[in-house]
Amino acid sequence: MRAPLSWLREYAAFADDLDGRSLAEKMVRAGLEVETVETAGADVIGPLVIGRVKSFVDEQHTNGKTIRWCQVDVGAHNPAPEEGTSDSGFRGIVCGAANFAVDDLVVVALPGAVLRGAVLPGDGAIAARKTYGHISDGMICSSAELGLGAENDGIIVLPDIDDAGRPVLVGQDAAPVLLLRDDVLDIAVTPDRGYCWSMRGLAREAAQADWVAFTDPVDRPVPAETAAGYPVTRQSSDCPLFVALTVTGVDPTRPSPRWLRRRVQLAGMRPISLAVDITNYVMLETGQPLHSYDADRLRGGIVVRPAMAGEKLVTLDDVERDLDPADLVIADESGPIGLAGVMGGATTELSSGTRTIVIEAAHFDAMSVARSSRRHKLSSEASKRFERGVDPGASYAAAHRVAALLAELAGGTVSGAETVSGFVPEMPTTTMLAELAGQILGTVVETEIVRVKLELIGCRLGGRGDLLRITPPTWRPDLRDPYDYVEEVGRLVGLDRIKPVIPPAPVGRGLTRSQRTRRAIHSAVQVAGFVELLSFPFLSADELDRMGVPAGDSRRRLVRLANPLSETSPYLRTTLLLGLCAAAARNSSRGLTDLALYEAGLVFRAKEDAPAAPRPGVDRRPSPAELAAIKAALPEQPRHLAALLAGEWLPAGWQGKATAAGWQQAVVFVETAARAVGVQVQRTAAENAPWHPGRCAEISIKGTGRPVGHAGELHPQVCQAFGLPARASAAEIDLDALVDAAPPGGSVAPISPFPVAKEDVALIVDADVPVAVVEEALRAGGGELCESVRLFDVYVGPQIGEGRKSLAFALRFRAPDRTLTEADAAAARDVAVAAAAETTGARQRTE
Repeated sequence: MRAPLSWLREYAAFADDLDGRSLAEKMVRAGLEVETVETAGADVIGPLVIGRVKSFVDEQHTNGKTIRWCQVDVGAHNPAPEEGTSDSGFRGIVCGAANFAVDDLVVVALPGAVLRGAVLPGDGAIAARKTYGHISDGMICSSAELGLGAENDGIIVLPDIDDAGRPVLVGQDAAPVLLLRDDVLDIAVTPDRGYCWSMRGLAREAAQADWVAFTDPVDRPVPAETAAGYPVTRQSSDCPLFVALTVTGVDPTRPSPRWLRRRVQLAGMRPISLAVDITNYVMLETGQPLHSYDADRLRGGIVVRPAMAGEKLVTLDDVERDLDPADLVIADESGPIGLAGVMGGATTELSSGTRTIVIEAAHFDAMSVARSSRRHKLSSEASKRFERGVDPGASYAAAHRVAALLAELAGGTVSGAETVSGFVPEMPTTTMLAELAGQILGTVVETEIVRVKLELIGCRLGGRGDLLRITPPTWRPDLRDPYDYVEEVGRLVGLDRIKPVIPPAPVGRGLTRSQRTRRAIHSAVQVAGFVELLSFPFLSADELDRMGVPAGDSRRRLVRLANPLSETSPYLRTTLLLGLCAAAARNSSRGLTDLALYEAGLVFRAKEDAPAAPRPGVDRRPSPAELAAIKAALPEQPRHLAALLAGEWLPAGWQGKATAAGWQQAVVFVETAARAVGVQVQRTAAENAPWHPGRCAEISIKGTGRPVGHAGELHPQVCQAFGLPARASAAEIDLDALVDAAPPGGSVAPISPFPVAKEDVALIVDADVPVAVVEEALRAGGGELCESVRLFDVYVGPQIGEGRKSLAFALRFRAPDRTLTEADAAAARDVAVAAAAETTGARQRTE
């Protein structure tokens, strides 16, 4: 929300010397996030004065352009006439515009001025320059050149009397006349503070922060119901209040005064026409969205009702929208004429011929507006406010404020007959002990201070002694709980006065086993050279198609979001690889082709036939049955660990050629993660998209055979589909399964003090026998003495026969209670080889 300081001053009695930055510091201490303080008009530097056109000559030049050679009176800034000449003593200025006449008042930038918003040589610097055969001694300015917006196609022509009723004098500083300079605070309003989407709300907060008086622009309460004005019927509880006023005799040709256009512009909106600017102005002032109807285009009375099936509405942005029965609409006898709280319809919009206006100031349910806004992908200034909470008590005053401005500025007449349909919803009363504020905030807060602070924000207080009965004002629907009031007291007392105290950690507690295990895995893979990233947890079905995931795969059990950030990715992710692929493609497109990325995070897979989740209220704790039903409806959410590699694993250098990143590193990634938590894994050949069918390994927990994931080289079609470097490799495992398989903390195997006995064997097996099967057979045959089995060579050649391969293993034997002799080691080796021969048909290679 953008708030000009001059506008805030109308309601808060700030000191004259208070500037925007000083006020911003005070508002930040009061709990509002002021993002920036912009000095409007700062791009205009130097002499900018009022001039009067005394004469001009139109000149046609050879380039086809017609210019005006003007003589402009700038008062005390006129050059002194040279003696003995017929010089008029006025400024000679070349101007390309033609929307002014002799005796018009214009804005002149004199030499030495800098207009950074103008397209001029020298960064907008104005100087006396020769152009079109004349020395142009200044520049007659347009609105765009001064950063005031494109109000018209030509230069600014001023009236003889300004908006405050003062005469505009030749030679005076133009900035005050143009309302050029102002401090504008840009405030990030949190969703629970909808009242701060208005000058009224921000001025109240600013007045409290600066300890000055506040004047509320909402100066009249909502009266009892009356139907004397334009007929209105409410057929939905989502509209508890509807105010309608009629203004006749409006002059549609009158322009918006400069003060009105400038304030609307500084607040971030575009001036359009007088009637529209007035409704926008009052919305910005009070926070109450308003709408104006051309009374001559209405057909019968106004009805607030749910949309009917098949109804359509052309909104003010000229888009035809198919309405949903859940939409709340404003209608007349012709059908829908507006989407309640979001945007009006084109059939009743104001035009250049509108002379009678019906003003709407209504209150709509926040959730109803939010759902319609999202359903139609239509966010407006009105919907932003209704979604965050609008003060229903401001509706009547805002409608009268619009009517009064239409009467004052557009020459209209306010009808004495008005319609007030409905009422202001009653605010909930809360009982609270005054001492609760001090207990929660951790500092002493007297009862009287609590009372003063709560009254300051508009609360009505009752009760006796320390027991307070609090009713919030209508603009604070967020205050419903005692702790909401404690937060308000703390904010107004000053959070900087509350001493921060870190609570002591309970004895004997710390990280859980799962947390310690995951941290160990992260540390290990990072030390191995992998870089962690975090990606958005969303995907599209098309991405799974490009990855080659078959129908029926668990990764196809998608959970669709009701309100996705992007309609192109409406599902929660079922795999981490898509985020890694997107990151790798983005890096590769920027020349970073050597990649070793990893991510750990949740994936989401829908349960088959999952029940609908209940939606308990927020005013109580859900019951155990409700919690169980919610849990049953949630999707499966295992935590996964994934990596993607591309390019070079080790660069070329003096030590030798580069080592390409491939399936080996993908497998090592998984083994590194497993080894970090004391888990042994085994690999078997497998086929699983998106991996290459001949270069994919299924990873499982050794001893249990439980599969946890896959690693290997990605399919070439997948690399092409996602823009990845050729032969990129990846791994993805179930991190929760790995953590569950980790031995409990503290179970450390004893280290034998006796030396290791080393034995190497080479076994010849059929080419299709997996290495992991041979390794496991050797380990099982070696028994308790076998400490490790490691493959160190694979050989294929004519010496061992076609369709065969030679596998060389390093066996390590150690006893816990003695030094093994050569005979002991040889015997253990022979038993291991015999077990491998029995299991896989291996024979020991002797040559």
